[in-house]
Amino acid sequence: MFGFNEEQIAWFGLTVGVGAFMLYMLFIIAQLAWESKAGKFGTFVIFLGLAFGMLGFVVKLVIEWYMTR
Repeated sequence: MFGFNEEQIAWFGLTVGVGAFMLYMLFIIAQLAWESKAGKFGTFVIFLGLAFGMLGFVVKLVIEWYMTR
């Protein structure tokens, strides 16, 4: 498709697509914290609980980048 092979499309979707989706989810979490008037500690707890899984994806990308250098 458009001169790209399957591996390039999968890489783009996994890095850029999922990365954009993660940023959108962070926006949703921030909006949730703002509307609930959670305060600083409450916002921290909301981000810790809801966004902690995204950290694993980011760490995986960093490890892959480091190992292929």
